[in-house]
Parts: sequence; structure tokens; C-alpha cells
Amino acid sequence: MSIEVRPATSYEDVATLVGPKRPDANVCWCLSYRLTTSKENRELVGPARGARVEQLVREDPPPGVLAYDGEEVVGWAAVHPRADTSFARNRRIPHVDDLDVWSLWCVRVRPGHRGQGIVHHLVEGAVEFARAYGAPVLEAYPVDNGGAKVDLTMAYVGTLAVFERAGFTKVADTDSVLNGFPRVLVRRDLRADG
Repeated sequence: MSIEVRPATSYEDVATLVGPKRPDANVCWCLSYRLTTSKENRELVGPARGARVEQLVREDPPPGVLAYDGEEVVGWAAVHPRADTSFARNRRIPHVDDLDVWSLWCVRVRPGHRGQGIVHHLVEGAVEFARAYGAPVLEAYPVDNGGAKVDLTMAYVGTLAVFERAGFTKVADTDSVLNGFPRVLVRRDLRADG
């Protein structure tokens, strides 16, 4: 297995990872944090969510990165400047400073490909993507699960251990809890390790 991580510029490949089985289904499409207002998130339903993602993959920067095993898409990570996400105003996730940080908030590996280390490729690919766009710092908001099992539907935020392995450091607790586990704020300074 040779995993390559690329910018998410293919709508079809993003849809494979985060889209619904039925086009009219109302699923996240990894937009819940990407949209800057809860009003927009509530009002954007069904096929309109997919249309919004189709628009985002044509923007520069695109909305994240995709992992490929050969030409098969096997993973997704949402990464973007925090200022263009709901984290810019999120009251449960603290702002550590005034740097123009980027946020990494969703990591997903396709069923049938999990347990092969693809998540580590995605996190590192997100780091390289943010660095290529000049991000000074990349932060994420994983759960601190202490090694306990995280429900797959909630595992999209990642675990503290995954991010620590990728060179991130815990810098703050948050007021957010997911699947019964506290979420923490971790950062990797891209200026220091470039």
C-alpha cells in the first residue's frame, strides 16, 4: 500500500468520502464546522449541501485533502483557515492567540481501509497542505480518550494520541465533549518545523 495525500479538488472523490448514499439525504458533508454560521448550516439541506461542497472544491484553497491508495480514494481530512470556519466564533473551543491559524477538524477513512495507518497519512498531508498555503500554525480538536474506544460516528475528530504522534502538542482544554470524552486543543507550529 502506497498512500498519497492530495488537495481535495475532485468533487466526486470528496462525495465518496463524506457524501450520502442517496443524493437527497441530509448528511453533514463535512460542512457543519466549515460553514461560518449555524443559520447557513441549518438552512442548507439535501442536495444543496452537495452543491456547496462542489463549489468549495473549486476554490483556492480547496476544503481539505484526500488520501489515495493508487487511484482509489480512501481518506479525507477537512483543513482550512480557522477564520473561514465556525471555529472562529465557537465558544466551546478557545482561541489561544491572534495568529491566523488553520483548523483540522475531520479525519475520515473509508470502511475496508481502516486500521492501516491511513489516518496518520491524512494528518501529515493536512500539515503539508496548510504549510504550503503559508499557515503559521495548524490546530485540531481531538478527543482525549485515554486509549478507550471511540464510537466510529464520533471518531472523525481524531484522538489526542494520533495528533501527538504527528508532532502536535496539547495547548488547552476545551468546553466541548464528544462521545463522553473531553476535546482538547492541540497545535503544531508550522514555522518551527518547516
